[in-house]
Amino acid sequence: MTPDLSSWQKSHDFHANLEAAEASTRRVLWLTGIMMVVEIVAGTVTGSMALLADGWHMGTHLAAFLIAALAYALMRRHKDDLRFSFGTGKIAVLGGFVSALALGAVALAMIVESVARLASPGDVHYGEALLVAIVGLAVNLLSAKWLHDAGHDHSHPHDHDHDHDHDHDHDHDHDHDHDHDHDHDHGPRHDINLRAAYVHVLADALTSVFAIVALLAGLYLGWRWLDPLMGIVGAAIILHWAQGLLRDATAQLVDRLPSDELPLFIRQALESEPATWVTDLHIVRVGSRSYAAVISVFADNPQPPEHYKQLLVSRQELVHVSVEIHRH
Repeated sequence: MTPDLSSWQKSHDFHANLEAAEASTRRVLWLTGIMMVVEIVAGTVTGSMALLADGWHMGTHLAAFLIAALAYALMRRHKDDLRFSFGTGKIAVLGGFVSALALGAVALAMIVESVARLASPGDVHYGEALLVAIVGLAVNLLSAKWLHDAGHDHSHPHDHDHDHDHDHDHDHDHDHDHDHDHDHDHGPRHDINLRAAYVHVLADALTSVFAIVALLAGLYLGWRWLDPLMGIVGAAIILHWAQGLLRDATAQLVDRLPSDELPLFIRQALESEPATWVTDLHIVRVGSRSYAAVISVFADNPQPPEHYKQLLVSRQELVHVSVEIHRH
C-alpha cells in the first residue's frame, strides 16, 4: 500500500505573484501598442525627432512586453513540469535578458538618428507634437503604476520539515533535512522579467519628458537643436539602464549570487557548532528572491537535522534547503 506522501512533497512554484504580473504585463502590452501607432503617425506628420524616437522605441518595448508576457505564460504552463528541476524561474530571467538587449538596441538606434537630425534639423509642428507627447507620458505613467503594483504581494509562509536518517555499511550516517518556506516578493526590482518591463516603461516616460521639454524650447525659444539633443541624452540614460538589466540577468542565468553574504552566512552559522564543517555548498536562485541550497556537513558529533535547520531559519529567502550530514 502506497503511503500518504503529500506532507513530504514540495511544490517548485516559487512565484506567488505570477498571475498579477502576467495580467499587468498584458494590459501594458495593449496600451503600449495603441500609443506606439499614435506616436509614430504623429511624429511623422509633425516632424518631431523626439516624438518619433518615443514611438520607435515604444515599438521595441512592445516586443519586450510580448516576451515578458510569453515568459509568464510559459512559467505558468510548466510550473508542475518535472523536467524543470528547480522550477521555471529561469524562464523569467531569460525574458529579462532578451528585453535588456532590445532596450540597448533601440538606444543605439536613437543615438544614430538623433545625431543625423542634429546635423540637419527638420521642421517641427510643435503644437501637435506636444499634445501627443503629453498623452504618451500619461500612458507611460499609468503603465508604470500597473507594473509597480503587480510587483507587490503579501508574504505567506509555509514550512514542511522532513528528517531522514540512513545508515550505510561505510560507517557514514546521512541525515537529510528539507525545508520549504515562501518569502514572497515586494516590488518589480526583484523579478527580472517584471523589472525589465518596468524599465522599458520608464524609458518611454523619460523620452516623453525629454520630448516635451525639447518641444517647449523649440516653440518658445526657437531651439530646434534641443529636440535631437534630447534624443541623445535620453538614449544615453536608457543605455545605462539596459546595461544594468543585462548584468543582473546574466548573473542569474549563470547562477552567480548578488554577493557572497548568503553562502558566508550559511557556513558561519553551521560551523559555529563544535567540530562541524561545511564540506560542500550549492546555492541556486529559484525565484526572484528565493534560493535553494544543497549543503553537505561533516561533524564529529552530529546533532539532529532539526537542529541544523534552526540555525538557518532566519533566512526566509532559503525556500528549499537540503542538508546532508556525514560523520565517522
